[in-house]
Amino acid sequence: MRRFFSALVLIPLGLFLVIFAVANRHLVTVSFDPFNSTYPAVGVTLPLFVVIIAVAIIGVVAGGSATWFRQRHWRRAARRHEADARAARSQLADLRTGQAASRGDLQRLPALTQGGGYGSIGRDKQGATL
Repeated sequence: MRRFFSALVLIPLGLFLVIFAVANRHLVTVSFDPFNSTYPAVGVTLPLFVVIIAVAIIGVVAGGSATWFRQRHWRRAARRHEADARAARSQLADLRTGQAASRGDLQRLPALTQGGGYGSIGRDKQGATL
């Protein structure tokens, strides 16, 4: 289903870009010399569709970069909250272990195997030797 919707968007978009490129294939000169526009010292002659598509790509990259940099505060806060939650879970597990040990409910705690691995034969869930 996802491929269908991707094709539903990408095929018309590709068709539009091909039609746009064919309709705008005449050459234009992009000048970087503000003082001499007729014979610029630094200038590039390209087809118009290349210039427009390149400017659109540069705009998308610049906008995405600006958004990414503006959201760094929220990413940092999310990392900090995740670390706090991980520490709280660890502390809760330690408190539960201590409470169970003080009540004498040692049979409820998982026993460590002699090999120190997962399960009775020293293997993890996928069967790999530890």
